[in-house]
Amino acid sequence: MPLLAGRVMLMVILVLSPALALAQKGVLNESIERRGDETWQVARQIWQFAEPGYQEVQSAKLLADTLERAGFTIKRGVAEIPTAFVATYGEGKPIIGIMGEYDALPGLSQQAVPEQLPREGATYGHGCGHHLFGAASMSAAIAIAEQIKAGQVRGTVRFYGCPAEEGGSGKTFMVRAGLFDDCDAALHWHPSSRNSAGDGSCLARAAVKFRFKGKSAHAAGSPEQGRSALDAVELTCHAAELLREHTPDFTRIHHVITAGGGAPNVVPDFAEVFFYIRHPKAEIVKELYPRLVKCAQGAAIATETKLEELYLGGTMEIVPNDALAQVALTNLKSLNDLKYSADELQFATRLQATLTKPQPLETLNQVFDVSTDIGKGSTDVGDVSWVVPTTGFTTACYVPGTGAHSWQAVAAGGTTIGRKGMQLAARTMAAIAWDLFHQPDTLATAKAELARHLAGRRYDPLLLPGQKPPLDYRNSPTAP
Repeated sequence: MPLLAGRVMLMVILVLSPALALAQKGVLNESIERRGDETWQVARQIWQFAEPGYQEVQSAKLLADTLERAGFTIKRGVAEIPTAFVATYGEGKPIIGIMGEYDALPGLSQQAVPEQLPREGATYGHGCGHHLFGAASMSAAIAIAEQIKAGQVRGTVRFYGCPAEEGGSGKTFMVRAGLFDDCDAALHWHPSSRNSAGDGSCLARAAVKFRFKGKSAHAAGSPEQGRSALDAVELTCHAAELLREHTPDFTRIHHVITAGGGAPNVVPDFAEVFFYIRHPKAEIVKELYPRLVKCAQGAAIATETKLEELYLGGTMEIVPNDALAQVALTNLKSLNDLKYSADELQFATRLQATLTKPQPLETLNQVFDVSTDIGKGSTDVGDVSWVVPTTGFTTACYVPGTGAHSWQAVAAGGTTIGRKGMQLAARTMAAIAWDLFHQPDTLATAKAELARHLAGRRYDPLLLPGQKPPLDYRNSPTAP
């Protein structure tokens, strides 16, 4: 072939390749839209189940069964967690992991209406949109599996069914079990009130419950005979408040009293307080944790009660990966088509009247680059990012200005507003995965970037040696 003709043909190939890629991604979109009703039904069922972390029996089964019917091979009960599973389709390299979550939050029962109205008979609610998270990731994984079957993609897609993200550190135990070790990249997303992608991190976090056992007595008739477990909890909380003044910048310490007695005229012989301690660096969390324990130990001494420390584990900060983040940002920008219908606009307007800082609805059309941001929350995705290149994004599944962990987020997540954000997430996730299957150089760059970020540091999870997953951490405490 003449040199000039060869150059012309090469130019044609280079021009046609993006068009071909767009056409093949269009097939992914068609697949996801074709299953839209089924995916939404799965999401709505999980929204209705609203199951606590490590107790998502129905939610995990629904996702795993749906993937199994789509041809995936399922391993259930992985990492000693009954509600964790891994679903695999294809064979060989690369292996692209897609994460899905499905646990709900306590105290957030809510109907899909724009005023605060709990669902009858329910106490938990999907205030973080994990029903959408699991369903969209499932849909994206199935779309990729169809392309593997059709011969358009070579490699393996793996869906990780991840329980108990909300304080249970589910992925931390899955990472420790080696389930991500052979992955070439891991992808995640999260419902939000805006669309964003980029190279951000988060706060590392440790979780602990302090339980105190005292001695009951008549609070008025014989108070000297009592030893108040509630006093111990209150002293622990006060000491933790004083500790805040002497911690590094950006430390977060917060708590909730989960048990404190039943009647004011009975000295409580059992009480429990649940603490989180966070910081942008896991090594700082490790240094601060023993100081928090001393607060509880001192309270036990002062009140003559017995302390039981229940360490629930923790999560690492996310190791950013710009190589993957740019792929996520590009695809989210190209696919974002969010627009509210008249009914959705009416819902959004009514709900925004309940928000502290509502945002313009026009932000639905925008995609924010979070680049150097450090998120104020924590996620066990951080642990995954220490062992495999990882990236994620958010889509607007709540009305702009809505904060997560709120009844407003639960409400929107049960409507077509949530569905539209879910479908955008599924299309974006599938497009990112498709690119990575066809871009070995990007995967190699991402792996090199992870090694550079770690700079020889070893993954050392915030777990005790041999620690088991705290499968009952959401159970209501009772006196021993």
